[in-house]
Amino acid sequence: MSIMNLPSHPPSRKASSLLLSIFAIVVLSFHFSAASPTCAILSPIKRPSSSLAASTAIASTVALLPRGGGGIGGAKLSSTAKSTPASTIQVSFILKSFIQTIIDARSHLAAAAAARAVSIFGMYPVDTIKTRMQMKQGDAFRMSGLYKGVAGSLVGQVPYGVLTFGSYEIYKQSLMNRFPNIKPAFIYALAAVMGDVTGSGWLCPSEVVKQQLQAGIYPSMSEAIKGIWEKSGMAGFYQGYTGGLARDVPFRVAQLTTFEVTKSLYLQAKRRRSRDVDSVSLSALEAAACGAAAGSFSAAITNPLDRIKTLMMTDTANTYGGSVVACASKIVQEDGLSGLFAGVVPRVAYIAPSVCIFFVTYELVQQRMKKPSN
Repeated sequence: MSIMNLPSHPPSRKASSLLLSIFAIVVLSFHFSAASPTCAILSPIKRPSSSLAASTAIASTVALLPRGGGGIGGAKLSSTAKSTPASTIQVSFILKSFIQTIIDARSHLAAAAAARAVSIFGMYPVDTIKTRMQMKQGDAFRMSGLYKGVAGSLVGQVPYGVLTFGSYEIYKQSLMNRFPNIKPAFIYALAAVMGDVTGSGWLCPSEVVKQQLQAGIYPSMSEAIKGIWEKSGMAGFYQGYTGGLARDVPFRVAQLTTFEVTKSLYLQAKRRRSRDVDSVSLSALEAAACGAAAGSFSAAITNPLDRIKTLMMTDTANTYGGSVVACASKIVQEDGLSGLFAGVVPRVAYIAPSVCIFFVTYELVQQRMKKPSN
């Protein structure tokens, strides 16, 4: 279906504000990452010698956000400032920073894209069953429609995975070089949040379409896009955006932090038993174990937020109030506190293997790229 065939539907003030907020967050995230020179990002990371409070780390990060100049093309900007409008200079700087960030992260982006595609396609039927169960549909295990919406999910999820995990690696390296005395766990958490927010603006529309297809609200992707647009315009594609962000940020922090810490501890133990310390790396099986542990833990503790997100994105009649708090209150009122954990078993059953597949593929591609070519 061509976009030109969609009926005219002027965006609401709420949708415009939401899109501007998403754009500002993405620009700020990439701007921060690009402000650190490439050599600093790729230089060896200094080991922490002492620790500070988490609040100090976050405050220092905010204080060091660039306020103009520096970074890629900084010298050229000052020389052209007299003849070029400030807005044009800023846009040019942001575009150059974005392109350089992608170039610097190319190995991470390729690994994340491959891993994301494999894990999503392999576990998609389980995700469909989980969505049906969270919506309390009677025949959640019916075979028909298990791969309904998978193409749209890949279109949304693969670039989202690239943005999230690729930028996470860049943010992590940059922050650890800027704050060598901060505990790595705090750096992992902050980098995870920044990476997830970077990708959230892209992900939400595809998630709305996917979940409404999985729930059987629309028969096809073209009908879903057309129906959502006709009913709510652009705002309809960001239905449940706050619910998705409220789930994804805590999940990503728990997932990546647990994986990084588990991997680090395991590699330390492995180095102590190895004579050739430099050749020690994480095997596919070991990555699978770390990924499964991280995914299972994260999936279980964020299940209430996942159910809220599912109901908000499929709530075409505004039954759940349109906000995270209103949706949570409605669930507790109707089903009690146990209602927040509806679908926890299929969610863990979906997430653990999916994360395992992702991290195995991710580590294999990364190690393959790091091997010197003969």
